Amino acid sequence: RPEIFGVVFGALLWMAIRGKWQARSGSHAATRFFFGIWMGIGSLVFLGCPFRMLQRLGGLDLSAWIALPGFIAGVGVGLFFEKRGYSVGKTQAAPAPVGLLFPGLMLLAGVLWFQGQLAGPGPDVGPPPPHAPWLYSLGIALVAGILLSATRFCAVTAGRQVFLKDRRMLLASLAMLIGFGLVVLTTGKAVPGIEGQPAAHTDHLWSALALALVGLCGCLAGGCPVRQLVMTGEGNADAAMAVAGILVGGALSHGFALASSGAGTTESGRLAIVVGLAIAVVYGASRSMLASAKGSA
Repeated sequence: RPEIFGVVFGALLWMAIRGKWQARSGSHAATRFFFGIWMGIGSLVFLGCPFRMLQRLGGLDLSAWIALPGFIAGVGVGLFFEKRGYSVGKTQAAPAPVGLLFPGLMLLAGVLWFQGQLAGPGPDVGPPPPHAPWLYSLGIALVAGILLSATRFCAVTAGRQVFLKDRRMLLASLAMLIGFGLVVLTTGKAVPGIEGQPAAHTDHLWSALALALVGLCGCLAGGCPVRQLVMTGEGNADAAMAVAGILVGGALSHGFALASSGAGTTESGRLAIVVGLAIAVVYGASRSMLASAKGSA
């Protein structure tokens, strides 16, 4: 999708214009990669990352509203660990090629994709699914990347602020939700209710648990999937590892029948959510206990 490419390079462009682009690394890249995988898996069981969750909420998808408490609960558990010493670590300045490596790979992928668009589908390939015109998608995503970088928007941070006094990111999420709602209502694309929602299902318990996994893993990895994309454009090589993990999680979900469909969740997907939550809780608890023991010592 050209939107992914656009968000990364919009953020890169914004930081470069301001003279603040800086390659950074050194904050537990393996942790970000691992929990990026689980964010990808959880998102495909719910059928949407936290960003799409906001879109579904704004579109009056009541199944997303039912699942929302799961996301808040998962972030709340992550915040509990953070208050007891958990940290994904701090990045440090790194050589520029470190921060440009992943955007460079994305640029190569974008060039190959563009060539494919010009060449058209091969003789044995059917027509592509409906999609927005790619130039519009890319242009809007570049602007979105700039805005997301400038505001430092993160759905996980918004979830944290449910439990904190600072409400700025939470209010930003509400504004985004309302804005999306206005668009779908004025264009006649809203489908209020539970049944018949696009790319959604009605396994409410598993939707809530999947979002709980995404929220908790977002805390453990240092940001929601969209925030990880933006940080990748800003030069954060460790965030790029989280993005790589999300891609792997998506591949695993589709390769091993973990992803849900409109018909509902799969047995493998439900098992993956339980395993992912167990691993994330054990990891977060052990890291926070070690940090507390070190602090008391």
